[in-house]
Amino acid sequence: MNKSGEWGTTRRLFIIVLDVLVYNLSIYASFWLKFGGEIPLRNFQTFENSAVFISIFFILLNMLLGTYIFYNRISSDIIFVTVIGQILMSLGIMIITFAGRWFAFPRSVILYSFFVGVVLLSVYRLFVYKLYMKLGSDKKVVIIGHEKDVAPAVQNFSTHKNNKHKVSAVIIGNCYKNLSELIDEIDIVYLASKLEEEEKIKIYQLVTKKEKKLFLNTTFENLITINANIMNFEDESIIESTGFKIPPEDALFKRIFDIVVSLILLVIASPFMLLTAALVKVTSPGPVIYKQVRITKDQKEFPIYKFRSMSATAEAKSGPVLAKSNDARVTPVGKFIRAVRFDELPQLVNVLKGDMSIIGPRPERPYFVNQFNEENPYYYLRHNVRAGITGYAQVYGKYVSDYNSKLKFDLLYIKKYSLMLDMKILLQTIKILFDKVSSQGVDIDDSVTQLTSIDFPIEKILS
Repeated sequence: MNKSGEWGTTRRLFIIVLDVLVYNLSIYASFWLKFGGEIPLRNFQTFENSAVFISIFFILLNMLLGTYIFYNRISSDIIFVTVIGQILMSLGIMIITFAGRWFAFPRSVILYSFFVGVVLLSVYRLFVYKLYMKLGSDKKVVIIGHEKDVAPAVQNFSTHKNNKHKVSAVIIGNCYKNLSELIDEIDIVYLASKLEEEEKIKIYQLVTKKEKKLFLNTTFENLITINANIMNFEDESIIESTGFKIPPEDALFKRIFDIVVSLILLVIASPFMLLTAALVKVTSPGPVIYKQVRITKDQKEFPIYKFRSMSATAEAKSGPVLAKSNDARVTPVGKFIRAVRFDELPQLVNVLKGDMSIIGPRPERPYFVNQFNEENPYYYLRHNVRAGITGYAQVYGKYVSDYNSKLKFDLLYIKKYSLMLDMKILLQTIKILFDKVSSQGVDIDDSVTQLTSIDFPIEKILS
């Protein structure tokens, strides 16, 4: 840990190495339990030969799951991610040992290693988490901007999961002057609003001089500079914006990824799809599959397929309406299949047809797309990629977020796109299946625009 109380790369690598050793210890303990302390040489050699491949898979999987990120977490998150990781590792070991022809790796050992691994890894990771909480210093944050932007930012920092970033002050006027007076007392400066250019530059200079961290919000102006290219002409360097499109070569691999994953998921999910279809049919009159026109890449219309979760006449009188929390139109079975995302499974057919992608912006209806296009001049950019079953916004945001918040996630996804990011989002989606908040509808009255409406202690409010 460095002088500022942050966990450096060396310490993180050390934590990962110990994590791998603990996991391999759990496998060895499972062999020991299976054979009563006397492990046959043939079986032990199988473990030795496959250990490197299993360890590599273990590291990649847990990095994609975000296991080694401890901020904005609580203890139950650590245990939950460990359980999910162990389930996937059990499947991974089966694949690795089959591919390597290591058939002397007993399936019972994989079962034992699941339970032993969950216990040992949870204990180790909770110990590291508590160490992080105790030794890692809290970061004092000052939020700068207009009150309508500062208030929701403060609310986001006030969540029970935020364990290290503490809002110590907000500045809603005379920004540079007020920041100059308290810059030595804080660690992070967060610009939540667009400021006048002259004042913004002065703040940048002050933050750089004082060696403080700078947080920026995801406005279009900031997003467009992400993943920029540097071009050199004689004695001048130029920053080239990469735009909001996925390069053709990356799009090809993304399409191959979609086809492979959707075929695998269709095979795995087929029993659940049959069960869901039966439940919908016997509990509510109307069709099992619900078709609705949505918008995908290049703002093209397509029929999306879902298991029906609402009554067949849900919008007969009201017309198009966004889903809300505790929506009365949702059937009892519909509430369950929405919570576990079973209603989304027929969209795998949409992926195979090329209408959708596994990962991408959530597909909206033409009625709302037209409305949002009029309200936000950048909304059309999300349609530079295929709509997705899951996506960046669903994993890292909340279902209850408004369309502007989701748009920022969508544009960030397009800018940061990589095949590895798609794999990460796919694995992270498993976690939100059990997150009640993520499966709720839009709460129109949830917006916070005034600091006085927030029940959260702030040391200083400067204007």
